[in-house]
Amino acid sequence: MSVRQASSRAFSLIELVIVVVIIGIIAAIAVPRMSRGAQGAADSSVISSLQVFRNALDLYQTEHGGTYPTVANFSDQMLKYSNEAGTTSADSKDATNYLGPYLRSIPALPVGPRKGSTGVAAADAAGIGWLYTVTNGVGDIRANAAGTKDSKGVDYATY
Repeated sequence: MSVRQASSRAFSLIELVIVVVIIGIIAAIAVPRMSRGAQGAADSSVISSLQVFRNALDLYQTEHGGTYPTVANFSDQMLKYSNEAGTTSADSKDATNYLGPYLRSIPALPVGPRKGSTGVAAADAAGIGWLYTVTNGVGDIRANAAGTKDSKGVDYATY
């Protein structure tokens, strides 16, 4: 076997550089698209969590004579059985506490500085992922993520 035959089987430096450049171009196109996909997933997660909360609130309000859960007892009233007055039962359905539960668990906030927080309160504090208020007899829940914007530049707190 001659020296010329052995060298013809290897890649030249130019061929390797061209391949690396092509891979770099593909990566430059793909990485931003993937990061936008992750942002879109966070947006969808906030929208989905709020929809679940709002549906649970509407069902609670319907079954409790037009009243919404109180801010102080929100978690208990959403996660446990209750009666028409909103008094919750320790852990099981019985003759007096037969309504609910309306949620299996409080979802974690998926975005912002309070990401991962599951607390619900009327004001921002450590561990509070969701802000809940009852104004003029109407319950409203929002993400505790003021100043954090979605992929379209909309503040999550306004969802």
